[in-house]
Amino acid sequence: MNIRPNKKQQPGGILIIDDKLENLKVLSEILKQQGYKVRQAINGISALRAIQSSPPDLILLDIKMPEMDGYEVCQKLKQDSQTQEIPIIFISALNEVWDKVRAFQLGGVDYINKPFQVEEVIARIETQFIIQRQKKQLQAEIEYRQAQEERLKEEIQHRLAKEEQLQEEIQRRKETEEILYQSRALIQSVLNTSMDGIAAFQSIRNTMTGKIMDFRCLVVNPIIGQILKQDRSKLMGKVILKRLLKKIDSSLFEKFVNLVETGTPLIDDIFYHSDDTQGWYHFIAVRLGDGFSIAIRDITDRKKIELDLSRWAKLDGLTQIANRHYFEDFLNQEWQRHLQEQKPISLILCDVDYFKAYNDTYGHLEGDDCLKKVAQAIDQVIQRPGNLLARYGGEEFVIILTQTNLLEAGQIATDIQTSIRILNIPHSQSQVSELLTLSFGISSLIPTKENSTFILIKSADQALYQAKQQGRNCIVTQVD
Repeated sequence: MNIRPNKKQQPGGILIIDDKLENLKVLSEILKQQGYKVRQAINGISALRAIQSSPPDLILLDIKMPEMDGYEVCQKLKQDSQTQEIPIIFISALNEVWDKVRAFQLGGVDYINKPFQVEEVIARIETQFIIQRQKKQLQAEIEYRQAQEERLKEEIQHRLAKEEQLQEEIQRRKETEEILYQSRALIQSVLNTSMDGIAAFQSIRNTMTGKIMDFRCLVVNPIIGQILKQDRSKLMGKVILKRLLKKIDSSLFEKFVNLVETGTPLIDDIFYHSDDTQGWYHFIAVRLGDGFSIAIRDITDRKKIELDLSRWAKLDGLTQIANRHYFEDFLNQEWQRHLQEQKPISLILCDVDYFKAYNDTYGHLEGDDCLKKVAQAIDQVIQRPGNLLARYGGEEFVIILTQTNLLEAGQIATDIQTSIRILNIPHSQSQVSELLTLSFGISSLIPTKENSTFILIKSADQALYQAKQQGRNCIVTQVD
């Protein structure tokens, strides 16, 4: 069995980018003691010049720097085809979740918090070098084996022309195929240490039309097996991909066919779920000979963070209803929809009467609790799909009522008034009632090109002002 020898890996070159000379000195000494070749850059601009002149094998990048911060440096490197594959480890005192999320979104491979531990820095750097070596070894090994297989095909075709050597060549091909299968076992030893799922597939084409019918699994590492809940031995060498993709996303098969035929890389996120597991996965697939290789990473935790951030961006922190920013976006969307459908849209602005006096009397904690109860009570009244309750500011709430006219909006305001009364919240300093009350201003429009959301809001605001002028604890509708 003819196998290429592995070359001994030498420590790689590292560029440290940090505007603090002390950090540069400490990190350089640590890494030089480990045998690494180390260069330094005091800012982003000089770092980019140094990288263009002589690209390093790995970059340690600080975030907070003058003129050009670490995020911008990373973004520029990832936009350049000559430098986009250089692994970047962020090393920063920024410890917020969104700082880390942004670092990874821009292309960072790892994130180390300052103050750092020497052992952690060394371990994370070595892990990245191991991953880079493994990927290069995998790519080289697959290309080597495919080239070997192509040479084999040519040799078989030549010998098949000679009738007397036909049986000898058939046997030789079987022996060579056995060698190829054995060599794949060696590739697995490289793949086993990868934290990403890695696999390679070869096209199976119709002999008459040349159309890709399926893919044969050439290489698969343990992570892929864990994701698919499949024994690796049942995947290796099998024409199985089309059947597997039916359980995940059947449209992926045609995307992989297009990848092989056009050479256009495929990068996507997919949600995969089976009977006992589910999660988000990010994958990158590139053409490899007459097939493709794919790397898959579990991004479930990252997706959860992104979803949480998206949800937090829409909600008011105290009442957990929509905030004003989301209200404005929602109103603009509904306005356009109602403009097309020519249906009425109504808006209610309501304000807690004498809320400052309530806070002064009962305290701000009771005031916060009061606003939560009011929000919950209003939300229960406007439960119809398409409606929205948002905190407009302070003790003021705003309600969007879709496909609702002025009369219907007035009835909803009356229902809210009743719901607030049932809460039975004492308000000894109110000048209109012994219990907490609200004032309401209502507007309603059928959207046209001549009016706007500004007019709708302004009309409701004017009506609310009139409600307060009339003594509060009342409902006033817009005046045409």
